Amino acid sequence: MQTRFKKGAKVLDIVITSVAAIISVATMLYGVAYYGLQNAWPELVLNVFYIFCVVLIGLYFFNRLDSHRFNYWCSISVGMTVLLRDILFAPPLDNLVLRSACFTLSVLFLCTLTYFYARKEWKSYTKRNLWIIFAIDALIAVLYQFDIMYFEAADEYTTYMLTEIWIRPTITYGLVACFVTEANEQAE
Repeated sequence: MQTRFKKGAKVLDIVITSVAAIISVATMLYGVAYYGLQNAWPELVLNVFYIFCVVLIGLYFFNRLDSHRFNYWCSISVGMTVLLRDILFAPPLDNLVLRSACFTLSVLFLCTLTYFYARKEWKSYTKRNLWIIFAIDALIAVLYQFDIMYFEAADEYTTYMLTEIWIRPTITYGLVACFVTEANEQAE
């Protein structure tokens, strides 16, 4: 089976991203089973989108999916997780400044996804343009983790919440790594 990427570092990026995402999603599925569907159904819905992204990365990695379809469905899937988790059903953060910052960054992230990925010339973007997407998503995760660690009451569910927060930046890293390679090939 032939892979899309030839450089060892790029293959390692995609493999590490996929393994980390699979372990994180498995942890969240265990959390849903442990806490029950009534309490943890939002994580189950988000996990469907995360699993879809991991499958897309696998299909793209093994040349089973073209760049245009990969771009489209990944944008839709990541955008849906942002819309559901961070905008429509945002977690109730006690700190108003952090809540406002997370909401603003989430809207910016959704706009950035739309701007960078939904355009026909998405392959012409530079590495810097593409890494902005990951940077915004990682910053949202850092703010959520900061709030949970310092302002929220900790319980046994906190570990699962922290795992769920970092799944999307992990997947976003893999998606951007795929797109950076695609953009480099287009430039050559």
